[in-house]
Amino acid sequence: MIIRTVEFAGSVVAGDQPLPGELPQVAFAGRSNVGKSSLINRLLGRPRRGGARVSASPGKTQALNFYEVNRSFYLVDMPGSGYAKAPRAARDAWRELVRGYLEGSEQLRGVVYLVDSRHPPTAGDLEFVGFLAETGVPTLIALTKVDKLRARDRETGIRAGLARRLGVSEDQVVASSARTGEGTVELLGAMAALLTVGG
Repeated sequence: MIIRTVEFAGSVVAGDQPLPGELPQVAFAGRSNVGKSSLINRLLGRPRRGGARVSASPGKTQALNFYEVNRSFYLVDMPGSGYAKAPRAARDAWRELVRGYLEGSEQLRGVVYLVDSRHPPTAGDLEFVGFLAETGVPTLIALTKVDKLRARDRETGIRAGLARRLGVSEDQVVASSARTGEGTVELLGAMAALLTVGG
């Protein structure tokens, strides 16, 4: 997949709000501070402007943000979880927004779920991936920040270990780095495959 155009299409902040359009969608989700916005911007080729906002305060993405890519599909940046400094009611509202979207969007082709390669999956990671399995939404796991791993850790089969913990196939896991670009080609190819199969 070659990214030619990216335009912000709008945000959805409530379950009863209509989506920006009817194009197929690939959504990105993950725990706050996992590097989601940085990886999205790397994939879109827009590291500084025009893409997902990188916040100094993790957990600030409080809406479903839609980016129209190549005028052919939406990349959806979903709210993060885990570190947002917000009242419980607000966090619950975000959770319901995400659940309603995942269960209700007829144009959703797949989800890329991000996990920090430096740490074991959290209970929240396991819960979210389990929920994705229940909904039947095709899921790809992106291991982020692999450039920060020591060579010894890279050699211990981290992809296989994560796949076992999350209960997914190893071929569903892609090692990635927003800083170096590792995994970009693989992730874009996987997104193209999701859109092709879904269409």
